[in-house]
Amino acid sequence: MKKIVIIGGGTGNFVVLKGLKNYDVDLTAIVTMADNGGSTGILRDELGVLPPGDVRQCLVALSDSSRLMRSLMNYRFENGNLGGHSFGNLLLSALEKVTGSFEKAVEEAGRILFIKGKVLPVTTNQVNLKMILNNRKVLEGEVEIYLSKEIDKGYKSIYLEPFPKVNPRVIDEIMNADLVVISPGGLYTSIIPNLLVDGVSKAICRSQAKKVLIVNLMNRKGQTTGYKVSHSLNEILKFLESDVFDYILINNKKPPDELLKIYAEEGEFIENDLVHDERVVASDLLGPLGDQKIDFMKRSLIRHDSKKVAREIMKIVDNL
Repeated sequence: MKKIVIIGGGTGNFVVLKGLKNYDVDLTAIVTMADNGGSTGILRDELGVLPPGDVRQCLVALSDSSRLMRSLMNYRFENGNLGGHSFGNLLLSALEKVTGSFEKAVEEAGRILFIKGKVLPVTTNQVNLKMILNNRKVLEGEVEIYLSKEIDKGYKSIYLEPFPKVNPRVIDEIMNADLVVISPGGLYTSIIPNLLVDGVSKAICRSQAKKVLIVNLMNRKGQTTGYKVSHSLNEILKFLESDVFDYILINNKKPPDELLKIYAEEGEFIENDLVHDERVVASDLLGPLGDQKIDFMKRSLIRHDSKKVAREIMKIVDNL
């Protein structure tokens, strides 16, 4: 059984894991611990727990439990003192308090959900993501970085504070993997925070595993304005020792113009400028557009399709 390690956070990890769960592979999700927004941020501040949100999404993606249980984990309270909190975040935070360890909390939640695979926090230290822009402005936390419209004017540094120790199990999983996948997601909020943890970049570069980069579908204005595939690749390579990618998975189907117009305030479609790069695997990776309403969150309108992504990854796995 081939061992696949997926590195990222948020919906990117969810999409990749949801598709690969249906194949006979050994899956491990490595998840950023820099999230400080919404329910996760409140729980971090008030309870001193590690951020549960991205981990919860991975657990749900890998779950073989009932649809009801998966829905329960994602259920978000609308009113009262619990308004805005998801049940899954509360469960993980409670389990961390009961077990005394976030890792144990994730393991117990995994048993409850009958997950296929493992979910590992990249670090078990409390960390905050920070970025210093060229204009010397300091962005504090993932939320400020995500919402910033100034990053594309240049930044001096991005770092985690305090500097965290890597979860040793993460290094073991990467070194023993057959395939390492960098999932799609926010460059500065989902991908790079993992690479900032001591030892992760080195392990990725030195692992004998094949490496795959899945490129985002859309840019985010103010952060990756005008980025093409090469720009995304080069930005990630700043945090790796070398260009280690064996495959670059790119969507080649353009969303409908009406959706692109809706999305225009936030970003634009990422164009592939690596057409002569032999590592590129270009395919239709676009998710179903359905009957989504205009007032739905724009970033949810254009997504990767988990089944299509998984099929392309498994083609690579079959050739290992």
